[in-house]
Amino acid sequence: MNVKVIHLPVMLREVVMLLKPVLGGVYVDATVGLGGHAEEILKHIGNGRLLGIDRDEEALDMAMKRIPDNRLTLKKGKFSDISRLAAEAGISKADGILLDLGTSMFHLKTAERGFSFLSEEPLDMRMDREQEMTAAYIVNKYPEKEIIRILWEYGEEKLSRKIARAVIDYRAEKKIDTCAELSDIVYRAYRQRGKHHPATKTFQALRIAVNDELNELRKGLNEAAGILKSGGRLCVISYHSLEDRIVKNFIRDEHKQGGLRMLTKKPIAPSGEEVRSNPSARSAKLRGAEKI
Repeated sequence: MNVKVIHLPVMLREVVMLLKPVLGGVYVDATVGLGGHAEEILKHIGNGRLLGIDRDEEALDMAMKRIPDNRLTLKKGKFSDISRLAAEAGISKADGILLDLGTSMFHLKTAERGFSFLSEEPLDMRMDREQEMTAAYIVNKYPEKEIIRILWEYGEEKLSRKIARAVIDYRAEKKIDTCAELSDIVYRAYRQRGKHHPATKTFQALRIAVNDELNELRKGLNEAAGILKSGGRLCVISYHSLEDRIVKNFIRDEHKQGGLRMLTKKPIAPSGEEVRSNPSARSAKLRGAEKI
């Protein structure tokens, strides 16, 4: 697989400007993925160090092949593991930390991972393939009320009740095995169809539930702030309103309490040129803060 074809790091220039990597600095990319941002950060830190963290072992393997650099240490883990993994890597304090949230094109384009509603592959959606919980388990085993809650809270899906009922009716006759099956169930529940696929919010909600993304984000923000040195910077890229709200409120609260200085009153958005070349970046929002 050609990682350069499928991996376009979002707002690369803006991230570097906000993170302000320095020669000899110590940095953490807590969502290293295939290494797009990491590769750029390494260009600015001289003999410094970069710790790359990801939940996905396959992505880590590809990042290692892409960036054979002894300044880069790669560790498997979640946001809630940041301080522990940093300590294991011999890092007590960091000059900067990056969190790039959301789903990479690597996951969307790797059909067997079950993230895309266009896929005929099993309904999976696990970032960490060693965990047991899958999207298929949720849609086939969870009670209707819980499916409604997941779709409403994590997908902000207005038709959560109708879609949940359609899922319950379908699974009474046949197990829901593939992404395409679920996509078709949701598609049929919609009468009016907009510019985005009707299953977009449902798939977002299930992905968040499977990977416990919002709780991990809350924990990760606290973990990151805890290991930043004074003057160190935290940069976070979010892709939907649920994530952005958590990031915005965290930085605001830390700003009020004197822990962090807000660097972006309003989030930074990708340029029109970037959105044209990488449409998946269109909803991205970048926020930053500095440790006091």
